[in-house]
Amino acid sequence: MKYQGLYTAIITPFKNNEVDYDALKSLVEAQIAAGVDGIVPVGTTGESPTLSHHEHMEVIRRTIEFAAGRCQVIAGTGSNSTTEAIEMTREAAAMGADGTLQVCPYYNKPSQEGLYRHFRAIAESTDLPVLLYSIPGRSVIEISVDTVARLAADCPTIVAIKEAGGSVERVNQLVQALPADFSVLSGDDGLTVPFISCGAVGLVSVTSNVAPAEMKELVTAALSGDGKRALALQKKYYPLMKGLMSLDTNPVPIKAALALRGDISWEIRMPLVPLAAEKHEKLRSLLQQFCLM
Repeated sequence: MKYQGLYTAIITPFKNNEVDYDALKSLVEAQIAAGVDGIVPVGTTGESPTLSHHEHMEVIRRTIEFAAGRCQVIAGTGSNSTTEAIEMTREAAAMGADGTLQVCPYYNKPSQEGLYRHFRAIAESTDLPVLLYSIPGRSVIEISVDTVARLAADCPTIVAIKEAGGSVERVNQLVQALPADFSVLSGDDGLTVPFISCGAVGLVSVTSNVAPAEMKELVTAALSGDGKRALALQKKYYPLMKGLMSLDTNPVPIKAALALRGDISWEIRMPLVPLAAEKHEKLRSLLQQFCLM
């Protein structure tokens, strides 16, 4: 399986502090109708840290059920515990996931050798294609270019990386160090065009929760080599991308945006808290600017 195109890091909707599966189904349908290439449940945007194990796996199972083979479903089954990551990945594989997103372990700060052994152990436990996820802003450490190259050489099922370090230079380094068929995906909406221009082949997006058709158009233009069109779309939608990431910690603004539109109930789990009242009006104006409500 090739990781390429637009993937939505989908939010987890809540209602009365329970996962709202009816709302999740509607969100999945909207994504598929817009033509996304894949959906990524229970990543950072899906509030994986505050879901119980049962909720975590049930969100994956329901997403697979709702998608019904119409797009890829890449299950967020990473952990800072190697054993837990293996167990969740095996469960997701049994449910029919198309792939697995494996975040760089957080809090315990392993060495690069520790990262290598962690991801190798996960890869050896499953036949699912593995999408590594380097996000030093949340994990403190990054998966080094050398470690990614080593994993790509030693583990046939490690085939892609979601790069969310915010560095075009690192994308250049990854493309130089990795096999031609290894996929680099942008993990930052606002860097989609520069990342693709340097060799990335897609995007795992937060913005596409609320604007899937618009983000699909952007990614398609960039991948097709239509640089003029891609740059115009990047310029047009950058204020939306920036606003959804700068008003508060992700996924607070994107969930507030969906709630303002009436797509979900406005609930987020502590220690995250609702968007401040004065920021709601900024968000409302932003959505209205882009005809998204």
